[in-house]
Amino acid sequence: DEKEKFEPTVFRDTIVQGLNEAGNDLEAIAKFLDATGSRLDYRRYADTLFDILVAGSMLAPGGTRIDDNDKSKMTNHCVFFADEDHDAIRNYAQVSK
Repeated sequence: DEKEKFEPTVFRDTIVQGLNEAGNDLEAIAKFLDATGSRLDYRRYADTLFDILVAGSMLAPGGTRIDDNDKSKMTNHCVFFADEDHDAIRNYAQVSK
């Protein structure tokens, strides 16, 4: 049995690129996440996926983002960048289900 490498940064880059390409359309983001779920191991990278969907990038212990302000490693399509109203947050929660 070969063990798979644990590469959360590769996972992050793939997810962030897809989210950024989907644009501001939450329906397109949901479709991307559904389609990507069959290729990527969401369970293995659950913490990384959660960080991206909530904060826009991977988080280090203590809550700082691990992106070095590199725009290719972060997305604005996340809860932290959503409009601060109940409907916007609910829409992001629906995408994350």
